[in-house]
Amino acid sequence: MEVDFSTIQVIGFDADDTLWVNETYFREAEERFAELLDGYETKNKIDQELFKMEMQNLGRYGYGIKAFVLSMIESAIELSNNKVSNVVLSKILDIGKEMLEQPVVLLAGVETVLQKLQSRYRLIVLTKGDLLDQERKLERSGLKKYFHHVEVLSDKKEENYKDLLDHLQINPSEFLMLGNSLKSDVLPIVKIGASAIHIPFHTTWEHEMVSTEEETNEYLTLHKIEDILTLLKQE
Repeated sequence: MEVDFSTIQVIGFDADDTLWVNETYFREAEERFAELLDGYETKNKIDQELFKMEMQNLGRYGYGIKAFVLSMIESAIELSNNKVSNVVLSKILDIGKEMLEQPVVLLAGVETVLQKLQSRYRLIVLTKGDLLDQERKLERSGLKKYFHHVEVLSDKKEENYKDLLDHLQINPSEFLMLGNSLKSDVLPIVKIGASAIHIPFHTTWEHEMVSTEEETNEYLTLHKIEDILTLLKQE
């Protein structure tokens, strides 16, 4: 697919699983949660019920580790028919605390790309999740110095992006978004007339999956973030 990026002035970067590792920690936590509850249900059932609880709670708690922990606790209570012990609940809280303290591991090529693009483009972070956790990760990452603006959104739908671009006085024709999620980082962006590049991560949360019917050919897919340097102007 031929895409003209000559009008691009601002580049938005998703954070989790685009700049640094994130979803891997959730998969590991789900494994540990299933082990804690294996006396009540099968792993498959535990996984299904936890995901269902997360979906039910999205409107209440939003995204992020804290919301995930609350959903684990509620799932444990339901799966055990209110018999789960305080010891297990304490271990679930420990899983969440350990997730919050995980080191920030940058993905390959990220800092090189930011270094090369910062003088030519206005770079911003557009992520969703828990505000405190995302701010903490950005500080630990050492990447904050490259960005002109950081925005933690409650969600990443067309209206969220429209409102933000209006607020920042960015014309969609001058905006490019990079991210690992088709559902959150790519499809809403192309629908508002901006450009997007999909950079897949090796694992994706089920909630971020899209059907083939939802996909479009209006974006590029790159398998290494460094490949964007061949597509964009640099100084």
